[in-house]
Amino acid sequence: MPALALPKTAAWLAELAGEPLPGRRQEDWRFTDLAPLQAVAAELWSGPDPFSQFSLPGGISRIAPAQAQLLLDQGLQATGSSASWPVRLNRGASPHFLALRVSGSVEPLQLTFDAAAGQGLLALQLLLVLEPGASLELLLHHGSRAANATSLVTVAQLGQGAKLNLGVLAPGDARACLLSHLAISQAPASELQLTTAVGGWALSRFEPRICQSEGAALTRLRALQLVAGQELADTHSQVQFNGPDGQLDQLHKVVADGAGRSVFNGAVWVPRSAQRTNAAQLSRSLLLSDRARVDTKPELEIVADDVKCAHGATVSRLQQNELFYLQSRGIAADQASRLLLRGYCDEVLRELPAAAASAHPLQLLLRERP
Repeated sequence: MPALALPKTAAWLAELAGEPLPGRRQEDWRFTDLAPLQAVAAELWSGPDPFSQFSLPGGISRIAPAQAQLLLDQGLQATGSSASWPVRLNRGASPHFLALRVSGSVEPLQLTFDAAAGQGLLALQLLLVLEPGASLELLLHHGSRAANATSLVTVAQLGQGAKLNLGVLAPGDARACLLSHLAISQAPASELQLTTAVGGWALSRFEPRICQSEGAALTRLRALQLVAGQELADTHSQVQFNGPDGQLDQLHKVVADGAGRSVFNGAVWVPRSAQRTNAAQLSRSLLLSDRARVDTKPELEIVADDVKCAHGATVSRLQQNELFYLQSRGIAADQASRLLLRGYCDEVLRELPAAAASAHPLQLLLRERP
């Protein structure tokens, strides 16, 4: 879309969201330029309902629309997500809605959202309600091959003792945008494994917001974002403990090449009621270019006094001693660099649900030829 059309598009997006586009003066958006979104999201998606083709395994049932909307709103409120601008935009964009209830241990499920060559803004909402003791492995596979935008709001409620292994594999197009907001509530003794892998989008923004409603739950977050060219990948995560004995294990990894830009803000809130919390957060970024940029901001707010909380952040290049070792074994420099890069990424990618293997995520995200 021509640049002259951007102000008109900005006004339309603001109308959908019910408030102006966020700008650089807002802390959560000061590194995020929404111009790529304005360039492609000038109308609503007119293609078929992406949820209409899915068949559900035993143990998973659809939730009636009226109840589903109530549960969705409750999940957004519980995680403080209702006021998020991407959530407001999604709500105003007439989203396609899929609401599922999971009982017992069910077969793995994969949902594919391929914007393909379509145009406009595709808005999706996904609600997952895991009953106590239920177990689900789910892969969300995004894709695009054109100048368009996808907005997905995922709300998950984990009952006591429930287990959710949720993976997001999102190889994109340098003309496309992806906004993904995840609002997840965990009851005691529940376990969440959330693994996200994204690369190739003009603009991608992930907003995982997790709330342990009474503590005593396990949250494992793994993320990999790759940027090159002029791409921007932004992750703003929030984890809140509302009770004692909660656990968090978070690893966020970045590969930045060309003039790409990566943003990571990781907030962890531990109030006085969350005694004996054990939380660890690590951000690791790999720069492959002098023009690439990484902005990392860990944000731990700890009031409880009996806790074990740690965070760390590193920004580095490929290790010369490792490159030298491989080359001394007869491996060419380019191949040695590629081997180290693949190993760096695989630490996260191997934790995606098993269904991701058939998509060859390393090749997809590193843009390697089959």
